Amino acid sequence: MTVAGTIVTLGGGGFSMSDDGRSSIDDLLLDLSGRETPKLCFIPTASGDSVDYCRRFEAAFEGRAETSVLSLFGNSVYDYSDPRTLLEHDVIYVGGGSTANLLAIWRLHGVPEMLQRAAAAGAILAGISAGMNCWFEASSTDSFGSLAPLDDGLAFLPGSACPHHHDEPGRQALYRDWVASGALPAGHGADDYTAIVWRDGEIVEAVGERSGRRVVRVERDAEHEIPVRRLPAVRGT
Repeated sequence: MTVAGTIVTLGGGGFSMSDDGRSSIDDLLLDLSGRETPKLCFIPTASGDSVDYCRRFEAAFEGRAETSVLSLFGNSVYDYSDPRTLLEHDVIYVGGGSTANLLAIWRLHGVPEMLQRAAAAGAILAGISAGMNCWFEASSTDSFGSLAPLDDGLAFLPGSACPHHHDEPGRQALYRDWVASGALPAGHGADDYTAIVWRDGEIVEAVGERSGRRVVRVERDAEHEIPVRRLPAVRGT
């Protein structure tokens, strides 16, 4: 079920992996919205709605976007949010954490349907790590402790995903083996500080905010490197 619309999948990077919270990939997300001050919603489900993570998000986009947080846990800082509010946003940004927990909780609250409708209406969907994995049919995840294949994604995008591809021990080799054995369908590995921009289920381009970072297409019997366009310096620096 490939979904119409634009999705940006970050292997790593963005505000959550920047010392000062600024990122050229995040600049690109705002640009893709086509709005001067886009409405930007952060979904921190995979981290259990970490308050620190949410506050880092708000600080990173302060003055550049109208930010909000979709909380499905509800806590002393962020009240529970109705997933239907996703339809009011220009960009929806999914944080990292546990892919398996994210998917289970989203389904209980009806989030996938709202995300599909938001994308069809023109919202940019994006996410890092677990927020990359969730959009695909399947993925490489450490949701259960050790790295393992997970055949349970939303299938908004075809195939499988492996974030942090060359950056975390075991990721590349295990992902290659799982695709070769058929445990995971063919798919894409993305390094930290890279992202893949998709439109209507097809790759538009791969981008990076640091040199030497890679994005690859992994198939059963081959691996193909995808050219990565180096993004301009972070705005405001």
